[in-house]
Order: sequence, then structure tokens, then C-alpha cells
Amino acid sequence: QVPFQASGPQQVANALALLRGRRGKTVDLGSGDGRLVLEAYRQGLSPAVGYELNPWLLCLSHYRAWRAGCHGKVSFLKRDLWKVNLSDCYNVIVFLAPSVKPPLATKLLAELPDEARVVAGRFPFPSWTPSSTLGQGLEQVWAYDMKEVRQASGHSPGGSPV
Repeated sequence: QVPFQASGPQQVANALALLRGRRGKTVDLGSGDGRLVLEAYRQGLSPAVGYELNPWLLCLSHYRAWRAGCHGKVSFLKRDLWKVNLSDCYNVIVFLAPSVKPPLATKLLAELPDEARVVAGRFPFPSWTPSSTLGQGLEQVWAYDMKEVRQASGHSPGGSPV
């Protein structure tokens, strides 16, 4: 369990700036109140999906989507991020605690396509070198292009060494 902490407007703007111009399925792992998924959709990223376990936050996400006129255009699903298959995801947003990052890095390396980009907020992935970064302090976000991460770590899709 990771405690919910709402992303500020600048964090959201920075995260989405690192996904500007991209296409394909966009997911937010631990989507909280849904603000990143809604903004991703507003910026043309579709489908936009949030995975969240907290039922209250899911209700809030659905309400925010309805209020924004995005009901039925975005998805918020009660799913355990460890059990979701991410092989069809090209844009992954992760605002999770540092303790989750090492095992999540293993999952992402094993499942994401080479063309995928992972954007981390609040805390970087400790063993990955970012392709780019934006912002300072609490607003800082890091982008990781999976092809570069795999080349640096010696892994190919599916998690086997190159």
C-alpha cells in the first residue's frame, strides 16, 4: 500500500510535457484521484487508463471524469498493478513511493515494449538513467525510454539478457 498524495498542477504539467507528441495506450499506475489520466486524455493520449485499488479514490476519479465531460472516454479500474499486463502500454505514469520502484522496474523491463516511455514523479527509478527530466524539487519528473533503459541494463523485452 502506498499512501495517496495528490499531484500538484505543476507536477501534472511536467509529467504530461514529457509525454507530449506521443501516441498509444497511457496508464497511470496507482492513479489516485485521476487527475493525471484526465489530463493525459485532454492532451490527446488515448486510451487513458488509471489503475487504483482504493475504492474511495476510484469513486472520486469517476466523479471527476463525469464532471470533466470525460465519462466513458477514460477508464479507472480497480486492479492490482502487479497483476496487470502492461505489454500494450506505450506511456506509463508512476507517482509511487521509492520502496515500490525496484520491483516495479523489474516488471516494467519484463513487460513494456521498447517504444514505451515511463514517467516517474516525486522519486526517480534508482537504477535507471533518465532520458530526460523536467522541473525542480517536488515538481521534478523523470522520463525513461525503455529501449535506452534495456540497452543500459543489458535486457531485452521479456526480461532476458541481450
